[in-house]
Amino acid sequence: MFPAFRSPRFLCSIGTLAATLAAWYVLTALTGIVAASRFPTPFDTWQALAQVVTVGYADGRLDQHIVQSVKLVLYGFATAAVTGVPLGLWMGYSARAQAFFNPIFLLLRPIPPLAWIPLAIVWLGLGDSAKVMVIWFAAFVPCVINSFAGVRNLDVPMLEAAEMLGLRRSRFVLEVMIPGALPMIFTGLRLSLQASWTTLVAGELIGSVKGLGHLLTQGSLDIYPAMIVVAMLTVALCGWLMTVALGQIERQLMPWRANR
Repeated sequence: MFPAFRSPRFLCSIGTLAATLAAWYVLTALTGIVAASRFPTPFDTWQALAQVVTVGYADGRLDQHIVQSVKLVLYGFATAAVTGVPLGLWMGYSARAQAFFNPIFLLLRPIPPLAWIPLAIVWLGLGDSAKVMVIWFAAFVPCVINSFAGVRNLDVPMLEAAEMLGLRRSRFVLEVMIPGALPMIFTGLRLSLQASWTTLVAGELIGSVKGLGHLLTQGSLDIYPAMIVVAMLTVALCGWLMTVALGQIERQLMPWRANR
């Protein structure tokens, strides 16, 4: 009924997760090689999860922390996609656009996203807008680079065929350039989504009262390793689910790559 669940790749993933959980249990709970004060046992982590789900921790329940973090990631990621992908396509298509934007982009690219936190606070205060700005900057760079590369790496026969057919500029962009660049565009979007989640914790240091980054920070201040692990695993799960959703969109737009 569900052939994907019987595929070797899926079974291998399940086996890896089971082996990791078993090693975690053996090292922490069974043998005590790793002290519980440094890394929690699976049971301690389960108790911390039950606490934050039912009673709450760090000014909110787990669902409230998740909603806040997902909202910030979506805002930052969507803004980066809307601004970064068109800029990358334009730079790849137009030599003038590349000549104008590339020097600015090369100057800004080496700056770590976390370095923008002080300016984000000065410009936008301690609200969500400052956090979204930091996430946007982290996600913006991969969008631009991969969209630019997607245009520059278009197949030469495809370009020659478009030239022979005498396609107008608008048709060339919509029917040749963008479809041809889609694989690299989605590669950039996946990298941008991952960058959004990795920057989330730092972004939520800016005056947060809820969010997974705030949950993790509060756990470290309270020296509560089990809650730290709960926050980390929740970030990993949310990031994975959003990546899977992005992959579904990619398969809908590029059905010829569905089996890759």
